[in-house]
Amino acid sequence: MEKKITGGFEHIRFPYHPIPEEEVIKRSEEFYQNMDQRRTIREFDTKPVPLSVMENIIRTAGTAPSGAHKQPWTFCLISDPQIKKQIREAAEEEERISYSSRMSETWKNDLKPIGTDWEKPFLEDAPYLIVVFKQSYGMENGEKIQHYYVNESVGIACGFLIAAIHQAGLVTVTHTPSPMNFLSEILQRPKHEKPYLLLPVGYPKEETYVPNLKRKTLEDILIRF
Repeated sequence: MEKKITGGFEHIRFPYHPIPEEEVIKRSEEFYQNMDQRRTIREFDTKPVPLSVMENIIRTAGTAPSGAHKQPWTFCLISDPQIKKQIREAAEEEERISYSSRMSETWKNDLKPIGTDWEKPFLEDAPYLIVVFKQSYGMENGEKIQHYYVNESVGIACGFLIAAIHQAGLVTVTHTPSPMNFLSEILQRPKHEKPYLLLPVGYPKEETYVPNLKRKTLEDILIRF
C-alpha cells in the first residue's frame, strides 16, 4: 500500500482502477433501473432475515461521507419482540395525536393517495427495526468532541442505508413519528444522541400493493448549465 505524508498526516493511495466508458454507462443505467424499482412498503412478511445481511447493510451506511469524518451516527438494530411492541405502542400514540390535531387538512389530504394512517403494524411485523440516531456531538473519555454538518451527514448515511436495503432484496418504509423522543427512552440512548429516522426492514408480504405513483422525469429535476 502506497503512502505519503500530507500536512503531517498519513495518506494512502486511492485504489482506483480505470473502467471503460461503456462499462461506466452500463453500470449507471443498471443501478438506476434497480433503484427505480424501489418502493416504500408498509406490509411486511414475518420471515426472518439473516443477521449478517442486516450487519452488512449497516456497514454500508457507515461508509457515507461526513463532516470532518466525524461519522456522527448510531444505528440501533432491533429484533426483540417486546422492544418492537413498545416502539409500536409509543409511535402509534404520537401518530394518533398527529392525525387528530397536529396535521393540517392539506397534509392529511396529500397522504390519502398513499393510504397511510396512525396505525403502524409494520413496526411489529418487520423482523428488524433500524433506529438511526444523530450525534449532536461525540464523547471520548468523558470529553465532548465537536461534530460538523450533523444533519447533512446523517441524511447521506440514511440514503446509503435505504439503497443498501433495496440492493439486498429487502424493503423498508421511512418512518418519522413526531416527536420521537420515546425512542431515546426505550433504547436508553445518551443525551447527545437524538432520534433521526426509524426504518422497519424485511421482506414484503407475498401479495403487496403500492400506490401507482409517478416519479418526476429527468427534465423535471435536472437543470443543465
